[in-house]
Amino acid sequence: MRLRLCWVLLWAIAGIALADEAAPQNEAPNGALLVARPGLLDPNFRQTVVLVTQRPDGSTVGVILNRPTELALAPLLPGQSVETYRDALYFGGPVLRRNVVAVFESEAPPTASAFHVLHRVYMSMRDDVVAQLLNAGTARYRLYVGFSGWAPGQLESEVEREGWYFLPADPQVVFRADTRGLWQELVSRAVGRQAQAEPQ
Repeated sequence: MRLRLCWVLLWAIAGIALADEAAPQNEAPNGALLVARPGLLDPNFRQTVVLVTQRPDGSTVGVILNRPTELALAPLLPGQSVETYRDALYFGGPVLRRNVVAVFESEAPPTASAFHVLHRVYMSMRDDVVAQLLNAGTARYRLYVGFSGWAPGQLESEVEREGWYFLPADPQVVFRADTRGLWQELVSRAVGRQAQAEPQ
């Protein structure tokens, strides 16, 4: 309960509603955007926007949305047909940098293990999920190499030290085709929200 309370408090800090009117009752959003503050100098996260979700154990996982790479996908997925994937492979974070992570849309909850992030948006680190996405070619998805992770309580501590802004996530940001300028735009949005929330 305490771990879940910490996450709820983070949502409250950002002013994010926990209910999504468009989502079924069992699919309340469990994702948000971390936007690095200008003073955050950690090279892994400097000027980044991270889509995060909380795991049942209270830890937080996510992927960096605005760091496309020039890496080839084929060496990371030997034996799989990767020709249908036309997007860049993005750097998701410093954890398990050889693992491929998928963020994808699905009308129905996936049968394989996946984290529910937003209404009809999921995140999975399973090779079979990635293979299904590559073979189907119909769902909107993006692939990342590596992911970002925080132990229970670690992210809350970083937010308290003013390392991050916290903003609502939406599919338009998650699947944005050109992520250049995304960090600057969201910093401006976060500063504006903060100014509106301050007492006049």
